[in-house]
Amino acid sequence: MSTWIAAGAAAAVLFLLFWQLGQALQLRRREEETQNRMQQLQRDLQTLAGQAQAFSQQIGQMGQLVGQKMDSVTQALHKGVADSAQITAQAQAAMSGELRSSRDMLARVQLQLGEFQEAGRGMSQATQKLQEILGGAKSRGQLGEVTLERLLEDSLPSSQYSMQYRFSSGETADAVVLLRDAKRLAIDSKFPLDAYRRMAAEGDAARRDFATAIKSHVDAIAKKYIVPEEGTLDFALMFVPSENVYYELLVADSKGQPMPDYCRERRVIAVSPNTLYAYLCVIAMGLRGLQIEEDARRLYANLSGMQRQMEKFAEVFETLGSHLKNAQQTYGAADKQLDKAENILGNMLAPAGEQPDVAAESEPTLFPARSANSGS
Repeated sequence: MSTWIAAGAAAAVLFLLFWQLGQALQLRRREEETQNRMQQLQRDLQTLAGQAQAFSQQIGQMGQLVGQKMDSVTQALHKGVADSAQITAQAQAAMSGELRSSRDMLARVQLQLGEFQEAGRGMSQATQKLQEILGGAKSRGQLGEVTLERLLEDSLPSSQYSMQYRFSSGETADAVVLLRDAKRLAIDSKFPLDAYRRMAAEGDAARRDFATAIKSHVDAIAKKYIVPEEGTLDFALMFVPSENVYYELLVADSKGQPMPDYCRERRVIAVSPNTLYAYLCVIAMGLRGLQIEEDARRLYANLSGMQRQMEKFAEVFETLGSHLKNAQQTYGAADKQLDKAENILGNMLAPAGEQPDVAAESEPTLFPARSANSGS
């Protein structure tokens, strides 16, 4: 049964690996599109900032023009009042209304410009924070650990894994999966994003550096977290939180040796978020299968005990049946003797002329001796 489960699990893993490789290609293209969109967004923000500055200058110029026009109108108004007494109060009110409308419009434009500038600053700060998160090695490590913990939470019960597991050597793995018979599978998160970013700009030299960084991570995991004397399996998982970086790892090579082959030689399996989820699902199915097998073993032991109890009960029940059979036979013999005794007693008490011939009775005694098989 375990062989069939293992074969099914292996087939599921192979299928999921091929599927996840296709997904990884799609995710890589999506992440590239996302990066291109981020770059385009930064360019758009810069353009908008320039436009906002130009718009602010235009608003300033408009303010100056409006001020000049207001001065001109005021001068014209004073001149008209001085020159002619025919200007009415209605004309003055209309002019005042136009001036107030111009001031209100200018205030609204300035308010909208301020809101636009504030939104631009918010977008710029969000972009800067994202770059800070992905820019520092420590921040990337924390991001990988959080992603790893979320995948473990979604795949396994909390009793089947442990975060920040410390070995006797003092080394701490990001996580271990707790298996049967006190076995542990170590998982450590690595995020060589700097070397990956340089590949687009520096080409082959950066690819060699990327392969060197990956080999360094693989060697460290093999040395620190594959400790069979402390119950670990003879292999460990290297979690790469980015599908794009994971794809580049699969196609990378070092001195003509493909990187996946080097990982297998060091007994380190590189996994991305999607492939790790597939591994964890297979592990969860295996753990459930082992639990079912253990439950079936306990059930079989309980049924065996129940069978022994039923056999003992059958023996007691058979003995009870024998006793009941003997009691029934004894009761039948006693009932016959009782009938005969009643007949004899009735004949003895009958009138003299009606007494039958007592010699015709077959049994001269009232209670004959019991037979050997009458039972207790």
